[in-house]
Amino acid sequence: MTVYGLIDCNSFYCSCQRAFEPRLKRLPVVVLSNNDGCAIARTKEAKALGIKMGEPCHLVREQRKLSGVQWYSSNYPLYADMSRRVYQVLLDHAPRVEPYSIDEMFLDLTGLPGDLSQRCDDMRAAVEQITKIPTCVGWGPTKAIAKLANYIAKDRPEMEGLCDLTNEQTRNRFYRNLPVSEVWGIGRRLAARLDDTGIRTIAQFVNAPPAHIRKIAAIIGVRLQAELRGESCLQLSEVAAQRHGLACTRSFGRPITTHSDMSEAVTGFAVRASEKLRAEKLDAAHVSVFIQTNRHKRDEGWYANQASLTCAPTSNTLALTAIAMRLLRTIWKDGFRYAKAGVMLNDLAPAGTQHTLFDIPSEQDTALMGTMDAVNQRFGRGALRPLSAGVERSWRPRQNMLSPRFTTNVHEIMEASSF
Repeated sequence: MTVYGLIDCNSFYCSCQRAFEPRLKRLPVVVLSNNDGCAIARTKEAKALGIKMGEPCHLVREQRKLSGVQWYSSNYPLYADMSRRVYQVLLDHAPRVEPYSIDEMFLDLTGLPGDLSQRCDDMRAAVEQITKIPTCVGWGPTKAIAKLANYIAKDRPEMEGLCDLTNEQTRNRFYRNLPVSEVWGIGRRLAARLDDTGIRTIAQFVNAPPAHIRKIAAIIGVRLQAELRGESCLQLSEVAAQRHGLACTRSFGRPITTHSDMSEAVTGFAVRASEKLRAEKLDAAHVSVFIQTNRHKRDEGWYANQASLTCAPTSNTLALTAIAMRLLRTIWKDGFRYAKAGVMLNDLAPAGTQHTLFDIPSEQDTALMGTMDAVNQRFGRGALRPLSAGVERSWRPRQNMLSPRFTTNVHEIMEASSF
């Protein structure tokens, strides 16, 4: 029998902070969104204090009952690297691993020798020992069941972080009591439509006629129903599907009012987007730039605009930056307080794909980009970048509570002191 597992890192962003600061082990920890805006990750201690997901930091931080909460700006380079480390550990314990998100990964557990519960427990222990990240694991005959098993493992402390739903009778017992909204792929709107027809539990969803489910949720609903019945419809993929577009966008730490500051910002976004392209061995043939003011402060004047351009496929930072600057000049207007901007790349194709006789990149350009990436990988992102991307960059998002990038910046690694 095919067995899929799903391992999920508990309060991942907060756990990454705890991994390098043992003092946080039992303290309430909250990680904030860009610009230190609202809560996007909370430990169970923070949840117990009533801090809700998405709650604005500036509205709750000064409350007396929250005086002991440890607040952190989001540190995405650190979180991405810790996710990579978790993935590397899992490769030593499962023949195939499919990253689903930064903190969740599907596992192929089919045919593994020995007791599966013990193997999953050993896997959790290895991840925590090496990366210091606590996890929960759920498994079953399909990916949808594995996802549900993981939810149960995390939601019920008595499960001790493990949930086995390979047995049909065990699944049916949970299906009778769990709302259909807990099924992977059933969002709020679909759950409401199902509720209108009397389908409120997973058991009712599984036992409904497929034709009825198809009428409500189309083919996606039918596949989910089959998955929950134990019929695998979603295979494990070791290679991520090629993306069709990517974007680098940011809200600014302060409003931008000058073209020079906006040029720095857009250049920085183009630099980062081109780095992502090269990391995935892709070229882009379409570039878009957008700028906008704060939609919540229309009294300051509202303006938003976007410009696009088709170009020869490339991942060259200098070429993409030049295009982004040209597009910015066509949409820039003086007299506004800009709150957000971004660069979007589309029409992506594998690097080196030749569309015309003139699309061949020079060896010099390829070598230059390779050198830039190597330097930034060794000394930290942004160590080598175009001067037009700025030096001080005072418009950057607020990160007043940013922790060191312990694993991705040579100047911020932990130091071992002798006694």
